[in-house]
Amino acid sequence: MSGVPGLKEDCEELLGAFQQADTVRFERFAQLWRERRFHCIFYGRVRALERSKLAKKTLDLAQQYFLPPYSFQIRVGALYLLYGLYNAQLCQPKHKIRIALKDWPEIQKFQQDLLDSQHYDAAYIFRKLRLARAFHFTAMPKLLTYRSKKKIKENHLKEEFKDPSNRVNSLITNDVLEELMNVHYHYQKMKCVISADKSQPDKALSLIKDDFVVNLKDIALEHQEWLQNRMKLFQNAKETDKRENTKKEEALLASEGSERANALARIKYKSYSAAVEVSKSRRHRQVQLETSESGPSCGKSPSRSKKSSRRPQPARRRGSSEVKGGMQVAEETVTRHIGMPIITEEDTDEGEVSLSKRRRQH
Repeated sequence: MSGVPGLKEDCEELLGAFQQADTVRFERFAQLWRERRFHCIFYGRVRALERSKLAKKTLDLAQQYFLPPYSFQIRVGALYLLYGLYNAQLCQPKHKIRIALKDWPEIQKFQQDLLDSQHYDAAYIFRKLRLARAFHFTAMPKLLTYRSKKKIKENHLKEEFKDPSNRVNSLITNDVLEELMNVHYHYQKMKCVISADKSQPDKALSLIKDDFVVNLKDIALEHQEWLQNRMKLFQNAKETDKRENTKKEEALLASEGSERANALARIKYKSYSAAVEVSKSRRHRQVQLETSESGPSCGKSPSRSKKSSRRPQPARRRGSSEVKGGMQVAEETVTRHIGMPIITEEDTDEGEVSLSKRRRQH
């Protein structure tokens, strides 16, 4: 119906809340209007053209709930909604409510029902709209243009707002019951005329019960009361189902949140309680402490120990030194290939020193 996203849902939500209030008082509708800040519905439109289009679409949307087949309470709520939207719009001059001529007799009948039911607040609101010339009487419900084909979308009526189809009430109305009473009275009178006793009809002529019309009226009222109770039970069951679904969703969200919290707690516990282990790639880098035969030498600095280790030692065989040098070169190539730092030992340093001294001597 409207090109404004969420407009129809907001109007139906307001009318649904008014229907659940089980009243037709304007005071209650005004309270629901203020709670939802419905007067701000036209805010946010800067350009005059946008404000005009929004006001037109909003009034057209609210006007459809003012007509049958919606229930009496929804129609009263739609009347209040039209009154609020008409006065809250920001357009100058104000957009009027479009009413087709074929719908006007139904609206006049609705006004008479308001007066008969003594809903004077609703009748006063309707009178205010009439005096403000808020209605624009047209030949057709929608604007038609020459040689234009528009795909008219079908309005999906909300079942909760519709007046429940009651064939009994549609057949047995007050006018029908009054007519039946008159026919029954004349029928009884004619039976008395053709009877021997003019005061009362003969028993042979008693084909129907005397209280036929009264019983028919009582049956119609009982059926209407039963239908209303059934609708209330249906609405209560729907509300309970809605509450149960809400509770289930809340419980599901709570369980998901607790599961997530427990999972995070388990991850933190594992991460903090795990023992720190040395990686396998660093195990060969353990530092070997230097040992000496004399006790006082242990506390000396590493520089002095290196100097003492470089003292001249007795000559060794050339073959053994060459073997040690070859091993040293092999170890260097292996370590360079691995890409790890080289930690030299005291023996290798001594071998290098002796090898260099022998080369100088030669």
